[in-house]
Amino acid sequence: MIARILKWLMLLQVLAVLGVAYLAMQAWGVASPAMAVLLAGAMLLAVRALIVARNFWESRRLGSPVPAEYQLGAMGAARLFFGELRATLWMSSWGMLRPRLHAADIIPSGQGLPVLLVHGYVCNRGYWTKLSRQLAQAGIVHKVIDLEPIDANIDGYVTQVEQALQVLCTLTGKRQAIIVAHSMGGLVARAWLRHDGAARVARIITIGTPHHGTALANLAAGANARQMSRIDGAPSGWLAQLAASETPETRALITSMYSHHDNIVAPQTSAHLPGARNLAFGGIGHVALASDARILRQLLAEITIKDEVAQPPSCPHFS
Repeated sequence: MIARILKWLMLLQVLAVLGVAYLAMQAWGVASPAMAVLLAGAMLLAVRALIVARNFWESRRLGSPVPAEYQLGAMGAARLFFGELRATLWMSSWGMLRPRLHAADIIPSGQGLPVLLVHGYVCNRGYWTKLSRQLAQAGIVHKVIDLEPIDANIDGYVTQVEQALQVLCTLTGKRQAIIVAHSMGGLVARAWLRHDGAARVARIITIGTPHHGTALANLAAGANARQMSRIDGAPSGWLAQLAASETPETRALITSMYSHHDNIVAPQTSAHLPGARNLAFGGIGHVALASDARILRQLLAEITIKDEVAQPPSCPHFS
């Protein structure tokens, strides 16, 4: 569904560029058709850049303080912005329009444990293109699910996760798999864990997941957005119930990777999950998380960890 929506949006953008180019030639005195199209394209790019800039502004206004070791100078801030803009443009203009996985998902057994990739809010499997390529090169069997409908209750995605894990384990002959999830996908994985238990999963790795909600979800549509929201600065009731249901053993299965400069998760420390293994980064935007070289290296390291034993904290539950 997301691919179809994005294709229509791309068509509208192309028509808008052509319309502005025609206006430029007719009303603004631009003589060259090529220059008119370039001007119109630059204006569209500026609009897209303004949307990304607005998200950064909102996330900083509503965000958590950036620790001193992660603070950025002017060049670092520019790399952050343009890296997120590039990732957003690529995902919405190509990656998610033509979502493709790489060939390791047909290897009978593969190396290590198989991996299930779970995308975030208003995305599809195309989000994982770069990680899929690296998993395929490493011989790691992996599959992706498309969470639909896009505005559903998060608990409504649990069955898709369970079915995909069953397929992966049957395909590879492995008893367990690893879940890697971006953004809302991490909450889907935790909801699945609450519903189906940990027998089929060795680890859950979340990246940029608003474990305690994000203020920017208050502006989004859908039941899942409401579940990810923050109300008066506190996590939604659904998030609070999810947290209260988890034990130290549950949390010990989770690794949460996040950026102190996330432009969608605000406050950024919402991605820090007590009792889990938390890995913080800086200078990476929300969409760019699955294409940043540092994140990809760490993901592969986490996926191939041999020692799966974790020492849970002593407290009985989390909230």
